[in-house]
Amino acid sequence: MKRKLILAGATALAMSLSGAAFAGANDYVFEPVNVEIKRGDGVIVAVRLKHKASGKPVTDAVIIQTRIDMAPDNMAEMASPLTPEPSKEPGVYAFKTELSMAGRWLLSIAAKVQGETETVVGKVIFRATR
Repeated sequence: MKRKLILAGATALAMSLSGAAFAGANDYVFEPVNVEIKRGDGVIVAVRLKHKASGKPVTDAVIIQTRIDMAPDNMAEMASPLTPEPSKEPGVYAFKTELSMAGRWLLSIAAKVQGETETVVGKVIFRATR
């Protein structure tokens, strides 16, 4: 009986440790730094990458893919190039782009976070104003 109890306790401990050790891509979120941005050339769009459980910024992510377009306004073909920009704030990833029209712009972004096997993917909507 004592042996079964020890085995059950060891199994429960192993399962709880494996769940804590392996976070997933869904444990992270991209949030806009500013939702509204004045339209134009050379504007900066910035997102903050956070660990959901702790609320802490993720500073060591490697951005592997980005795209910005007007898909929320049914104009996905209206895309603009993005150029990475340095950020002064931990966990903030900034990009220079051209928001040529007023309306909603969708930033699609993918990142590799240190220690995670899955790619963290986000979709953030910005509103370009006149």
